[in-house]
Amino acid sequence: MAGAVQRARAELPDHAPHILLVDDDRRVRELLSRFLSEQGFRVTAAANAAEARLRGQCFLFDALVLDVMMPGESGFDYARSVRETSRVPILMLTARSNPNDRVTGLEIGADDYLPKPFEPRELILRLNNILRRHAAPAEMRLSMEGAVSFGPFTFRADRGELKRDGENVKITEREREILTILGAARGGNVERETLAGSGGFAAERTIDVQINRLRRKIEPDPANPSFLQTVRGIGYRLVVD
Repeated sequence: MAGAVQRARAELPDHAPHILLVDDDRRVRELLSRFLSEQGFRVTAAANAAEARLRGQCFLFDALVLDVMMPGESGFDYARSVRETSRVPILMLTARSNPNDRVTGLEIGADDYLPKPFEPRELILRLNNILRRHAAPAEMRLSMEGAVSFGPFTFRADRGELKRDGENVKITEREREILTILGAARGGNVERETLAGSGGFAAERTIDVQINRLRRKIEPDPANPSFLQTVRGIGYRLVVD
């Protein structure tokens, strides 16, 4: 099996996305490494958070596929430490059915989650989704001149900064991406699919959670938003000054 993975890697183009796969189950690591390689990804695997950090000293990764349930330092703990210094996309694998655990991952800054067991094809779809979503704001930043302001808030996409009356407001990477896309529309309507990517219903449900949590940071009354408004049947709009 290892030889097959090595052969698949050798055939990959230089621009193939490089994925760090972190899972304490050796069989899962081998199976997913082989499948991801066959689908055009470069894969580096790690059995735990400590090993993942060592890999991170040698490579710059395009995305992390991170198991939540690991002995010692959990996937949540490792994701928190990654988010202190990096905006790399994170897809979390979880066997937990509790919605609160999924929300925890999103609050930490994970871009998406995938409950176990899952179809490998869904993993590919979600990975491609977050990679495209991560790249899209970078392109949109080129069209955003200066900052966008709404009420007491100012958002600069080029710096990824949200400020309220000059004071920094702590936001996650996904919230930066959402504000970048909405800000680039300059008050225009943005479809939910544009914010959610191509992950279908599950991704759209995820964006609803993320929008609600962003509203709690910027709205005086999140239940009756003044700035981040829902456009029925379409998506959302950011009411800018």
